[in-house]
Amino acid sequence: MSVVLGYDESPGAARALRIAIEVAAAYGEELILVYGAAAPGLRDGAEYRSHYDAIRQAGRTGLEHALTAAEAAGVPARVEVLDESPAQALLDAAQRHGARVIVVGTWGESPMRGALLGSTPHKLLHMSPVPVLCVPTEDAP
Repeated sequence: MSVVLGYDESPGAARALRIAIEVAAAYGEELILVYGAAAPGLRDGAEYRSHYDAIRQAGRTGLEHALTAAEAAGVPARVEVLDESPAQALLDAAQRHGARVIVVGTWGESPMRGALLGSTPHKLLHMSPVPVLCVPTEDAP
């Protein structure tokens, strides 16, 4: 089994990383650090490739910081940058790695906004066959 973390250096990601490391350590599980790098728009042409490459590099850089934090805590971890939307990337990684839980950060958007705009935590709560742990930012009410 494993713990899957959606990590993107957003305001909620830092606390979610700390919680995911704690959960993985408590269960003796590997931490899978996932970044969905699908660029918006049509998936063809030079413009898409350029956007995808930039998003993928940003994701890989952010995940390297998270990997360093996990290793410093003694938690085995690996990085996956996938050409999928964030929610789909997390769902696929959870299935492939037999996830115990998916951990994601939230950054205080209202439930209505998440429902209308399709936030990643909102999508996961409705689509995931495994438990989803939504971690609020430090300054959430």
